[in-house]
Amino acid sequence: MIRKHFAGFVTSALALAVSAQAFAGTVTTDGTDIVIKTKSGLEVATTDKQYSFKLGGRIQADFDSFDGFYTTNNEQANEAFFRRAQLEFGGNYKDWRYQINYDFTDNRGNENKFDEATITYTGFTPINIKVGRFDPDYSLEKATSSKWVTAKERSAILDLASWTTDHENGMGVQVNGTYGGMFYGSASIQQQDSGVYLEDEDGKDVNSFFARGVIAPIVSETQVLHFGLDYATRSYGNEGDGTKFDGRIRSRLGVRGVSENQANSDQLVFAPADAGVNGGFENDDVVGLEFAYMQGPFSVQSEYLKRDLSGKDNNGDREATGYNAMLAYTLTGESRVYKLDGAKFDTIKPADKQYGAWEVFYRYDHLSVEDDDTMATVGGLAIDESEAKVHTLGVNWYANEAVKVSLNYLMTKTDDDTVRLQNGRFAAGNDDDDGQAITMRAQYVF
Repeated sequence: MIRKHFAGFVTSALALAVSAQAFAGTVTTDGTDIVIKTKSGLEVATTDKQYSFKLGGRIQADFDSFDGFYTTNNEQANEAFFRRAQLEFGGNYKDWRYQINYDFTDNRGNENKFDEATITYTGFTPINIKVGRFDPDYSLEKATSSKWVTAKERSAILDLASWTTDHENGMGVQVNGTYGGMFYGSASIQQQDSGVYLEDEDGKDVNSFFARGVIAPIVSETQVLHFGLDYATRSYGNEGDGTKFDGRIRSRLGVRGVSENQANSDQLVFAPADAGVNGGFENDDVVGLEFAYMQGPFSVQSEYLKRDLSGKDNNGDREATGYNAMLAYTLTGESRVYKLDGAKFDTIKPADKQYGAWEVFYRYDHLSVEDDDTMATVGGLAIDESEAKVHTLGVNWYANEAVKVSLNYLMTKTDDDTVRLQNGRFAAGNDDDDGQAITMRAQYVF
């Protein structure tokens, strides 16, 4: 009965928010004024901004077609799915903010549907204190919302250390803030717990520390200069007979559909699991660099990531490095919106309400993994390193402030060793060392 009533409420709320976009303007009342905004979702707030709530969300419908090493038999496969279907509810009570984002899709890989559930105290201006479930603040790519990232999927280099951008099933506390109109920083401690790195023998979960610092000496509507430094670290429960982290590193290489298609696809494995008698890893450190520059409709963006895994006991160390570079240009002349609070890019607002805004881009990703030991032996060849390169061309159409349509074409190349690291194991059957994909997305934001 409770589920039935909740489903009815959600349906009604979604219908109200979507239909509300047909109207514009504000409404005020006598006494303590209340402003109702319906241009994007449904927002109600007092004029002094002491109290508010907002109902919104996003729907992202994807289609991916891929072949080569993206598939187990090198032949073409495809997949259509909802990447995200989120209902978002948030607001504030004086100096307290709250945010709840619930994902209705079934592709998160677990029963946890809460993308975010947080409470934030803003009374210590300019410092904010956030508690709850949220994504780590790591990387400019990740800081930018999935609604407004340039490429359909974020850079593949983040797969080299996926725990730095995924809240998993844990909780945490974060301190963040801006200063002087050009500085942003954040630091957080988050509990992370999943099937790959479990509690130790004493029931202690893995705790991770994240820090991000940004200096943006130029921030205006048409020009931005951004430099950032990221750091993340954690240790695993390897004392006594505690669970060992096996150090596996995999990537979809920019094509989410390979993990949605169960019949003829799989993620590429850069480094296999290593948790034997003398295996496993105990310390995990990740360092990242960010750079971005925007001048009018043109922008360039680049990031670097280095991950060091220290082997337990006699096990060798493992190192992963990745970098990317992206060039983007808005054909219709608009600039990307940049927000110092969060140090991130936001949407492109179309100047032409009839034809919208058109953006083209190119991104290059390079990923590599090295191990002090031999990761596997295939056909008499000892493999201790692997790499891949991804070229992505794309076009985005911002039809209006609510609708965005994306089309990406990916060309990927791996070395002869890496290509055999598929299906979660080393296998000699797949001899294709490159892959291609066409990916599309239709997005509605309210």
